[in-house]
Formats: sequence, C-alpha cells, structure tokens
Amino acid sequence: MDWRDQGTLLSVRKHGETSAIIEVFTENHGRHAGVVRGGVSRKIAPILQPGAQLDLSWRARLEDHLGAFTVEPVKSRAGVMSDRLALAGLNAMTALLSFSLPEREAHPRLYAQSVAMFDLLGQSETWPIAYLQWELALLEELGFGLDLSACAVTGAADDLAFVSPRSGRAVSAGGAGEWADRLLPLPPELLGVVTGGSAGVVEGLATTGHFLMHGLAHSLGNKPLPEARARLVDRLARQAS
Repeated sequence: MDWRDQGTLLSVRKHGETSAIIEVFTENHGRHAGVVRGGVSRKIAPILQPGAQLDLSWRARLEDHLGAFTVEPVKSRAGVMSDRLALAGLNAMTALLSFSLPEREAHPRLYAQSVAMFDLLGQSETWPIAYLQWELALLEELGFGLDLSACAVTGAADDLAFVSPRSGRAVSAGGAGEWADRLLPLPPELLGVVTGGSAGVVEGLATTGHFLMHGLAHSLGNKPLPEARARLVDRLARQAS
C-alpha cells in the first residue's frame, strides 16, 4: 500500500533510537500517522517542525498498518517562531486538528482553509479574526456549525448580538428579551468584521469554545480541549486588556 500527498505536520515524537512518528493533515488522506526513519537525524529533524508543509510518500505492507513516511520540505513556516502570538495560533491549530479530526478521513475543504490560515499567521494584525473564522469552519466541517445568518426569533438579519448556546443560531438584541443573559456573545468579529483590537475576537472565541467543548469534545467522549487553544485565548485576552 502506498500513496503520495502534501500535508501539514501536526505533531512529532521520537520513536526508538533514530526514528520519529509524525502526524500530518493531508489533502486526500486526512489526518494520518507514520514513521519517519532517521527522523531525529541532523538532516531530517529540522524539517519536522509542527506547521511545516511537507511532500509525503507513505508506504505500508497493509492499509491498516502504521506505515512509513518519506518526507521532503515544501514550506517551513519557521517565521512564526519569532512571533509569540502567531506561534500560539499555530500550536492551537495543530492541536485542534490532531484532537478533532477522524483518522484517515479526507476533509479537502478544511485542509485548504487550514493551509491558508497557516500561511496567514503573523502576516497581518488581523489574522486572529481569520483564526476565529477558521474555528467556525472546523465546527462546520465536523457537524457542529453555527447559523449566524438571521435571528432565530424574529428572522431579521440585522442587530444580531447573541448566539443560542443550544441551537447555535444567531439572536438579535431585540429578539433576546429577558433571555439575553443566558446567551453567548456574537461580536462583529464572529461575522468576519474588523473593528480593531482583540476584545471582540476573545468574545468570539468564548462562543466557538462553547461549541468546541459541549459539541465536538462531548462527541469524542468529553475529552478536554487542547491546552494550546487555552494558551492562545489567554494571550489574546491579555493583549485586549
């Protein structure tokens, strides 16, 4: 069994004396793991950095075996290492993809969105808003999408201010009524609007975090969300204060 594909490196760990086991998110084969022989060597180890874009060849005797990768670098994305916030974003993305994606199941649309997001990290001051949109895309891809198009109560598409924690549908300020304090925030950033600053992004991440925890993580056996995401939210919150 063998295939060739491109993918983003999600994680790497030492295997034996000289090898490494890597996990990648590929366009056509989804989240996939395999052994890289010589993966801790001076030649290969610098290539195997989380977030790196790789050209991958995988081979195994049988399809359900772990198999072995040979790798060639496409893009290192090492530039984010000098930007603590962008590095926190990269770590949150790789951790969430590893946490949430079914093994060996292709998600080409999410793959394309993820590659674009990895490339955007640290490239402008507004990338956290794009990251927030990426979390929405992740939820949508895995069956927990939010409907922010119109108010669930009035049907109006304006004055949207909240999200129902149960249905994931938008609610307008007028439609919320006495239930407002039980609803989640819907800042403009959750709709992709740039307002400046990080406060709206942090509010939006509180909302996506609710569905990541009570929807996605619950469906996976109530596993705790990756700490890397919490560290990103904490950095953004300190930046906003």
